[in-house]
Parts: sequence; structure tokens; C-alpha cells
Amino acid sequence: MPERGAGAARAAEEWPAHFVAFDLLRLSGTDTTGWPYRRRRAALESVFAARQLSAPWALCPSTTEADVVREPPKWASVGMEGVVFKRLDEAYRPSVRGWQKYKVRETSEAIVGAVTGSPAAPRTLLLGRYDDQAAFSTSAAPALSPGQRVLQWADFSLRPSAAIPGRGWSFDAGWGTRETLNVTLVRPELVVEAGVDVARDASGRWRHPARWHRARPDLSPADVPHVTPPL
Repeated sequence: MPERGAGAARAAEEWPAHFVAFDLLRLSGTDTTGWPYRRRRAALESVFAARQLSAPWALCPSTTEADVVREPPKWASVGMEGVVFKRLDEAYRPSVRGWQKYKVRETSEAIVGAVTGSPAAPRTLLLGRYDDQAAFSTSAAPALSPGQRVLQWADFSLRPSAAIPGRGWSFDAGWGTRETLNVTLVRPELVVEAGVDVARDASGRWRHPARWHRARPDLSPADVPHVTPPL
């Protein structure tokens, strides 16, 4: 149930929300969807300037400078996971994805905690990291894309976990699908390097599927950074 009254006020104080505007579809009763984006953006900026809007109102940053977009380390360092872009002369098209997205990706280490398919030739890996309480969670990071066979693993002998029953576990994929993954738990011993985007949820977990990069048998689980919430 949504909070109301005093409860809503306390929640708003504890978790303040901001309204971030990036497009303008109607202005003073005028339908602006047929305007080119360049004109809609200029009108949106004029609204913010004329009304001197500030927090919790926010104007999404925008640029037409290619050099700014070519510096992903700079804007990734402040928590931006990527940029979206579209043609300046394009009108707004309802129910059509007119924006394209460019994501920052990096590689990072994680520990294999479970697999789908056979441990000798798994189809999907569930990756995890320890937290500051030394608790390991296989949901700490998403797996490699379902269906991607990783034959290299036949050389590394993933061992089913003896501490808890290996089979019969299931996980919600949790990255935009309702797919349930039936997995075999393995000993959290093997470290891999995976390609990930910089998006994190509130717990510091990767929000999107990782991509297989390479095995790191030269590293131990103790070498893997702990999962930490984003700043």
C-alpha cells in the first residue's frame, strides 16, 4: 500500500524524489509532438529559465558536442551509465523508440556460485561477490546471457557444493524478464572476468546481464572486490 498523510511526508523526507525532464510534448495547451526535437528542447529550457525551476525539478543534461560524448570515463565517474541520443530534426513519435542508447561497459571479476545445465558444460553462470559481512550471494550479480554455452568451463571442473544440496534451486533472472533459472549450486571457488555495464541497483548489484570475457584461475575469491552499494 502506498504511504499517505504523515507516512508519505516521512517517506518523502527519507527518500526524496526528483522530476527529471528531457522532452516537452505540450506547452500552454499546444501539442508540440510535431516539432523537431531541437525546437522542443529549446522550449523546455525556456520553461525552466522562465519559472526558475530548481530541485526537485531537474533538467536532464544535453549536448550536441561530439567530444563530450566521446569521454565516457568522465561522465561514468559521476554515476551516469550511458547516454541516449536522437536526431535533432526528429518529431516525437508515440509508442516508437526514437532514442538510441550508448552504455559504458567495463570488465570486472566475480565468483561463480551456480550454473544452469551441466557443471561440466554450463549454459549460464550465476556470478556473485561477498559483502562486508563475508556472506556470499549468487544473486549479487546476474549471469551470462541465458543460452550462451561456455565450453571453456569443461577444463575447470566446477564442483557441486557439499554444504547445501546442489540441485533443485531456482532463481528469478531479475533483469527485465520473468524467466526462472533452475540451477546447480557449485563451490564458490572459481573467479571469472565478465563484461558489465556500470548500472547498479540500490544494493550495488549489477542490474543487467554480464557477458563472458575470460576465466581467472590466477585469482582466488579473496581477490574479488566486495559488493558495495553505489554512492
